[in-house]
Amino acid sequence: MRASLLSLLVVAACHHPVQRGEPAGPPVAPHSAREARGEVVFDHLCYKCHPGGEQGLGVALNDKPLPSTAIRFQIRTGAGAMPKFSKHDLSDDDLDAVVSYVRAMRKAPARY
Repeated sequence: MRASLLSLLVVAACHHPVQRGEPAGPPVAPHSAREARGEVVFDHLCYKCHPGGEQGLGVALNDKPLPSTAIRFQIRTGAGAMPKFSKHDLSDDDLDAVVSYVRAMRKAPARY
């Protein structure tokens, strides 16, 4: 039941069929080695679909209040247009780094 509810929340928060615009906040300056690694991995695997990337199909991540567990679940299982990333595609260490980077994006001040 809990996993089903979590899946529903993730899909509802992340499914948008239209292209997205730029993120709501300024670029993030990583404050740790883990966040810096997360930025590199995010730029390589995630940026092409999320705002500011090649297609802008993914939602902005810096204004979503999803807990780390939900972010990990979304990355591992995928949903809608988002592909899943297995441990072969993305190690657990790199996944943790991406989650840290996404959390750092949320802490950056919004620009209006």
